[in-house]
Amino acid sequence: MLMRTDAFRDFDRLAHQVFTGTWSRPAAMPMDAYREGEHFVVAFDLPGVTPDAIELNVERNVLTVKAERRPATGADKVEMQVAERPLGVFSRQLFLGDSLDTDRIDACYDAGVLTLRIPVAEKAKPRRIEISGPGQGLKQINA
Repeated sequence: MLMRTDAFRDFDRLAHQVFTGTWSRPAAMPMDAYREGEHFVVAFDLPGVTPDAIELNVERNVLTVKAERRPATGADKVEMQVAERPLGVFSRQLFLGDSLDTDRIDACYDAGVLTLRIPVAEKAKPRRIEISGPGQGLKQINA
């Protein structure tokens, strides 16, 4: 369903951990992905991001999620005491398999979680195959 072929991202993350010593730094856009019946579900944690700051694109079999976390304070005279939450633009790409119907993706954003439901393509679903015997018509059995 989901193809993970981005070796450079893993290498980049490892190099960052080695050179900065931050071994437990969480991803800027952590996600869960699983199959639920006839859908493939992907959930991204995007706390503090407004729905209008999220952009989804699909090109061929590549799904790109881009989100911008803006400062919560709009005042210029704010003096930050602690600023641990990352700000800026974050993006993540998923390489989707051919067995998913990327034309019918459903996206929902609730409580800081972006959930995408991607239907399994008809061609990837189990189907019955007809078998004929000598001198007989076609019969159907479960594949």
